[in-house]
Amino acid sequence: MSRICDLTGKSPMNGHNVSNSNVKTKRKFYPNLKIKKFYIPEEDKWITLKVSTSAVKTISKNGISAVISKYVKKGYI
Repeated sequence: MSRICDLTGKSPMNGHNVSNSNVKTKRKFYPNLKIKKFYIPEEDKWITLKVSTSAVKTISKNGISAVISKYVKKGYI
């Protein structure tokens, strides 16, 4: 199961853990992803998406239909 947001395309980033003695070791920063079900009233059906929490905030602000059409237009989906 890949850790990529279905809408925004957010994926893990690479970085370092930095100790007190300034020794750097590799690590990954994972996006905050949640599996959510959304209802699309125009199509009268439920869809399940793996989305980041920032995408959930955008969906609750603008609506699922507007957000999906915006991301399709930008080419993320």
